[in-house]
Amino acid sequence: MHTGLQVEEGRKKRQFRVALASSREEIREAQKLRWQIFAEEMGAHLDSPEPGLDIDLYDRWCDHLIVRDLDNGEVVGTYRILSPEAAKQIGNYYSDQEFDLTRLGHIRERMVEIGRSCVHPDYRNGGTIALLWSGLASYMQERGYDYLMGCASIAMQDGGHNAAGVWHAVRKKHLAPVEWRVFPRCPLPLEALTSEAAPIVPPLIKGYLRAGAYVCGEPAWDPDFNTADILILLPMLKVSPAYARHFLAGQPE
Repeated sequence: MHTGLQVEEGRKKRQFRVALASSREEIREAQKLRWQIFAEEMGAHLDSPEPGLDIDLYDRWCDHLIVRDLDNGEVVGTYRILSPEAAKQIGNYYSDQEFDLTRLGHIRERMVEIGRSCVHPDYRNGGTIALLWSGLASYMQERGYDYLMGCASIAMQDGGHNAAGVWHAVRKKHLAPVEWRVFPRCPLPLEALTSEAAPIVPPLIKGYLRAGAYVCGEPAWDPDFNTADILILLPMLKVSPAYARHFLAGQPE
């Protein structure tokens, strides 16, 4: 899987490539970017064996999707992908720590988990996200998996009020059928929060929902990252043809 993209910056065209990490060094580059975003920018408490790298027990079982700026050689975006076969070997998905996924049991063998999504702050212009999503689409298409699943995070610098507003906003149109509902192990205390009337929905969640994803239940609180996490499930058959073409082309909107 190799997808390229040119982005105009003034008169200069920057060259990017998305691909699965093919070496330990490339994985460490992704882990370094994750540390910079999650620990340094967001203030997450990461229990990593190597300071400066975001490493946990799932990494060795995952595929690591990376976007590289070919002009300077830097990894500027990444996604971590856990296949159903790898999840079976580990014994669970990462999301099992935050949610009771019992009702998704019948689709686990066809369900890929995505997570640890991040983009360098200098590259949050749409093009990098488009490349990551095109890489995900290629991964799903090439391997024949049917569902994408993962925790989508909402920052809680305001104590969780915006997160409560996001939940109440997205549940109206995007709540999963009852047979696909999940249940947070550490629920966000919605009854104690003032739901924002016009909440700020993170761009990543907007993108999932535009693609046809479901929100599978109430948000969980992740104390290590200090985020409210919503479990997202995207059946690939539910992705519109136009959106699928957009993914596979790797072009920003």
